[in-house]
Amino acid sequence: MARVVVVHGVGKHLETGETLHTSLAPALEGGVNLALRGDGELAAHINPLTPDDILCAGYGDLFRRPGARGGALQYEAEDVAEGLETDLLLAWWQEASRRDPAVLGPQDSGRGVLGYAASRPLRIAAVRRALDALTRTRFFKSVSDAFLIAALKQFRRYFEEPALRKAARSRILELIAPDTRVVVAHSLGSVVAYEALCSLTAPRPLTLVTLGSPLGIRHLAFDRLDPAPADGTGVWPRAVGHWHNVADASDIVALVHELAPRFGPRVTDHLVHNGTTMHEMTAYLTAVETGSAIAGGLAR
Repeated sequence: MARVVVVHGVGKHLETGETLHTSLAPALEGGVNLALRGDGELAAHINPLTPDDILCAGYGDLFRRPGARGGALQYEAEDVAEGLETDLLLAWWQEASRRDPAVLGPQDSGRGVLGYAASRPLRIAAVRRALDALTRTRFFKSVSDAFLIAALKQFRRYFEEPALRKAARSRILELIAPDTRVVVAHSLGSVVAYEALCSLTAPRPLTLVTLGSPLGIRHLAFDRLDPAPADGTGVWPRAVGHWHNVADASDIVALVHELAPRFGPRVTDHLVHNGTTMHEMTAYLTAVETGSAIAGGLAR
């Protein structure tokens, strides 16, 4: 089996673990090699990483609906559901406006975020404004409305459809073998991986590396986790010995960039700069900070 298991984020409904491996494995190897190039002592303690050491857990197909024209994205503003989908979209919009003065946010209307919940027409108007604002920013450059809405729906469906949630976690668990040392998970995949690892009852020396993770978003993700947080603190997965969280300070999808305040001081938070691709998984994987965290897990 593999020493490293990689878990993707949203938007991969047309991918499989095998197709993802072609792009993610080289990026991961590159990040590790960059880290080892600058740390000869660490390099001396691990065997060279090869593509055969890496497996990608694909779960995106679980979001494809039968007969949906190959999973084509055909969503419009009216398709954004009330509740979790709308709340997450408005949170992204508010964060984008906070970080970019050129982006007018919901607070600039005088209503604020809560004001849009008064009626369906107001909510749909807010959704349209949010989509228009976000797809014009550097945060979601070249991203279509349909793709953004599909991402919202995947996020909501994971938390609200128990069978899908269980199946997604199973995709990760079936790849974790006795020789697995590191689990690397991006975006929504970090939620799937975290919950999967929490279901392992035996202590293990696994290193968890989360990238652009929404795990720390109160109400939208953190408070919906299984197992549920206790007294405001997330449960520590018994199978995890070390946890590194890597986030771009401009990653508005993650929203919360430090997980130690939510899951305890054992989490090591790292801030990186991914340029205009602040939430892209390959950009996270090629960061030296990510490579160092993975290499450290392999050395253990």
